[in-house]
Amino acid sequence: MKAKPVALWQESQQRARLLHLLSYAVVGVAATLVEWLFYYLFDPLLHLNTYIAVALAFIVSTLANWAGGRLLTFRHAPRQNVLRELSKIYAASSIGLLMNELIMWLLMRWFFSAGTNLQKMLAKVIATAVVFFWNYFIRERVIYKTPPATD
Repeated sequence: MKAKPVALWQESQQRARLLHLLSYAVVGVAATLVEWLFYYLFDPLLHLNTYIAVALAFIVSTLANWAGGRLLTFRHAPRQNVLRELSKIYAASSIGLLMNELIMWLLMRWFFSAGTNLQKMLAKVIATAVVFFWNYFIRERVIYKTPPATD
């Protein structure tokens, strides 16, 4: 029995969406490595204040995430003013950072109150996963959304 055209179309759409999400995951892993590298450069090597090092690493990794996302995941999105696009990216990423902090705080307060290193890492993994999807969907649905066609 042959597959129906609608079912084939839906399957190809799901496959394309999954590949899109996976390409964003690759970009996210690369940006995370950039963040860790710059944090290590700023704090242990250059002896900057830890919180300043975290902020600077966040700024650099967000720029890396934008560049990688633009070149790989969202390369077909309509071009826009770079400064406007970057301001949207940094706004969304800043909200993601606040979400990450809040999720960590909630998990550590309500579920992992012993505060062991393993619990902290588990909370960080959960928070990172939630924020990963926030970052992806805000880019896909808002920042790089294709405007409707006009006649």
